[in-house]
Amino acid sequence: MTFDLEMSDLRTFTATVRSGSITRGALALGLSQPTVSQRIQRLEKAVGERILIRDPRGTRVTPAGETLLVYAERILSLHDEAHIAMDGRGRTSTGRLTLGLLEDLAITALPPALADYATVYPQTELEVVIGTAAALRKLANRGRLDLVFGDPSVMPDASVRWRRQVPLEWTCAPSLDPLPDPLPLVLFSHPCRWRQPVLDAISGHGLRWRIVFQSTSVHAVQAAVAAGLGVGALLAGNIPATAMRPRARHGMPPAPMVDIAIARRAGTDANPALDHLERLLKRIVTTPQ
Repeated sequence: MTFDLEMSDLRTFTATVRSGSITRGALALGLSQPTVSQRIQRLEKAVGERILIRDPRGTRVTPAGETLLVYAERILSLHDEAHIAMDGRGRTSTGRLTLGLLEDLAITALPPALADYATVYPQTELEVVIGTAAALRKLANRGRLDLVFGDPSVMPDASVRWRRQVPLEWTCAPSLDPLPDPLPLVLFSHPCRWRQPVLDAISGHGLRWRIVFQSTSVHAVQAAVAAGLGVGALLAGNIPATAMRPRARHGMPPAPMVDIAIARRAGTDANPALDHLERLLKRIVTTPQ
């Protein structure tokens, strides 16, 4: 079966999902509610699957819709990048942008995103601030950060433009297979908010555990995992090359999901360079590893 996906339908779908309802999606796009509904229906007909469930509380994404959303965001991102590159706006844009990132996301998303960004906006100065969620919140509250990519729990709700749950993955050195009892854990130190979901997943599976190493640095956690000190939970892009990924057959429970989000400083909606950087970061995170 072959089908064509209309860019306008994909853009309407992603806007509806981000806003949480057809009504808010229509407002964001400057369209009528019937037009948004028609575009969603046309997209569902094209893919042959239900992608949104509508109820009094808003809209919910179906499993097929979750799959389509990943590709829709990538398609729209590439489309917009091509438009910027061809009309020459990026090559004449100047100025300075400040991006705040959690260290985990900086390692995963930053290098390829910066490479793509510099190609389109070579005249723009980009400052990257890497810190804890709490530290980034303080800087954002002072108006120091144009865009924040990290933990939504410390972001003002009004500033959040995009939110996604992403999975952590268990990782350890091959020498820890089979896994010992109690399970040696390599964790991020407080105040990391991803720490408790990891402990809850282990305890909820009936496993005994002990903390053998903890650090605020993702590089230190990676080194401890690679050295065979214990099992860690990392984003897929941060797993050391020499490490393995223990799964259910090794006695491990499913790894927890964690929330990430992108927030923007008020008054930056009309900044095409910042729009481009935001799209690149989302594309890196939503691209399957």
